[in-house]
Amino acid sequence: MSAAPIEVRKLSAGYGPTRVLEDVSFSLPAGARLAVLGRNGMGKTTLLASLAGQTRRLDGAIHLNGEDITGMATAARAHKGLGYVPQARWVFPTLTVEENLFVGLKGRPRSALAEAYRMFPRLGERRSHLGARLSGGEQQMLSTARSILGRPTVLLLDEPLEGLAPIICEELMAAFVTLARSGDMTIILVEQRIRSALDFADHVIILERGRIAWMGTPDEVARESQVIERYLGIGGLH
Repeated sequence: MSAAPIEVRKLSAGYGPTRVLEDVSFSLPAGARLAVLGRNGMGKTTLLASLAGQTRRLDGAIHLNGEDITGMATAARAHKGLGYVPQARWVFPTLTVEENLFVGLKGRPRSALAEAYRMFPRLGERRSHLGARLSGGEQQMLSTARSILGRPTVLLLDEPLEGLAPIICEELMAAFVTLARSGDMTIILVEQRIRSALDFADHVIILERGRIAWMGTPDEVARESQVIERYLGIGGLH
């Protein structure tokens, strides 16, 4: 039996002396789509940053494809197959779209750029545009495409829909579903648009003060109104 793409064991982490995550454990099979939900300030972004190696680990371990990556730097984790698209939509503003994408190839032939253009046709239309000239949605597509060109086995997405127009959100979510289905890529999504996150996911974790307060499926979340109200602060999903 092959190892789980990602397994988190009793992870506690934070920034400096501040402990944000406490005793977080979960594992996911290949191709799984996990939505990490919770109100603001509950540790969702910190969880992704910790998986990417950008926080101070206080306890626990992280395994990627069966290998312990707990002590690895962010770049080494990326080399091992962990893709991370942070909330900041980080792109090189003075490079063209194609030049930005080229950075993500990690030694693959330039012809592989076609994968990004098939996934996000808008980028193909704007391949000669500078990163700084793109809209927020296009920058999100570019940041995501650059990450997937490295063929990660696990992709972390931190609030990719924030501030974007509905039509762009639909394009992005469709692309994420395609990624998960087509190549056994495991995706962990942090997203404030709860309905979009639940439509995407097949697994759900809800964080409360840095701990996993609830774990289940999207259907179970939708059925349990007390979970929605207690941990997400809304009256229901309609």
